[in-house]
Amino acid sequence: MSNQEQQEQKGPGATSSEPSKSSQGAPAVPAKSKRKVLIVAGIIALVAIGVGGRMWYRSHNYVETDNAYVAGHVHPVSSRIAGVVTKVLIEDNQVVRAGDVIAELDPFDQGVKVEQIQAQINSAEQQVLQADAQIAQVKAQASSAAAQVAQSQAQLVRAKQDADRFGQLYNDQMKAVSKAELDASVAGRASAMADLAARKDNAAAARAQIAAAQSARDVLKAQVGVLRVQLKDAQQQLAYNRVLAPVGGRIGKRSIEVGQRVQPGQQLTAIVQDDVWLTANFKETQLADLKGGQQVKVTIDALPGHELTGTVDSFAPASGAQFALLPADNATGNFTKIVQRVPVKIVFRPEDIKALNGRLVPGMSAIAEVAIHQDTAERKVAAAPAPATAR
Repeated sequence: MSNQEQQEQKGPGATSSEPSKSSQGAPAVPAKSKRKVLIVAGIIALVAIGVGGRMWYRSHNYVETDNAYVAGHVHPVSSRIAGVVTKVLIEDNQVVRAGDVIAELDPFDQGVKVEQIQAQINSAEQQVLQADAQIAQVKAQASSAAAQVAQSQAQLVRAKQDADRFGQLYNDQMKAVSKAELDASVAGRASAMADLAARKDNAAAARAQIAAAQSARDVLKAQVGVLRVQLKDAQQQLAYNRVLAPVGGRIGKRSIEVGQRVQPGQQLTAIVQDDVWLTANFKETQLADLKGGQQVKVTIDALPGHELTGTVDSFAPASGAQFALLPADNATGNFTKIVQRVPVKIVFRPEDIKALNGRLVPGMSAIAEVAIHQDTAERKVAAAPAPATAR
């Protein structure tokens, strides 16, 4: 029997059974969709709970800031004197040690000044020798004047004796000598007294010449001392023609070339030392749980694969706003409270810095994270029991 005949025998009731079956299976599709929605909602709820729990846990156990930068000692190198650069002995990013020659200036001007001062010293020393010879000559003249004074004193004594003797021999009772002889003896005594006074004046003048000559020699010696100081300064200025590295480190910001004329204080280059640290600007509301000695997890933006461990070293004595060029004036009427940031110094272990082989340089951005409930050395010392005292 064909399919068409079978359908005719079943009649119209047979066709209505198939739609009824299909209508019974229709509710299965919404049930599956509802189950999927519930599963997705559950997953989202679990993720939200996990994220919220993590945020709550980290907010109670960690403080973090991305306002952190690597800092270090950057030493500017400048010239102490003016001059023309004749040699440059450094290259960009070169490693130098303290005392290495960075550049040399033309030493001609300072060399001429040294020779000039040295010639002045030699001339002044010769004048000192002449002054010494003059002092010796004046002393000899003073000695001769003193001898003449002694001779005049002896002649005065004789003249007084002659005058006294002739005075006794010529008086009203006795005329043993003539009046002329008496007058001659009196005149000789007066002449001897005048000669002694003149000799004494000559001796005093000779002694004064000695003092003047000694003073002149002292002035010359003082001039020699001043010239020696000037020579020392000129020699130091000559040494400044060699620009030396004040510390060891790496060359940066090199701005010196051969033939360039530099002035005193002009920066020629900069030397960056290897001992760097991290300056993390934490919010003032995050400082309550920060203590010195706490371990810090540091992530450098330029070195994502290297996680460093630092230590809280110290806190800044004031917020960053206080060190700004124009600090905020909070006494005005339009005051708005803003959470301030306080710089915190975080130091690295030397072996970690050395392992990076100069890749950690000042100015790099970083992220600092501190676990606030860790045991620091200060807490361990405070919690340690006191030693028992012997009774």
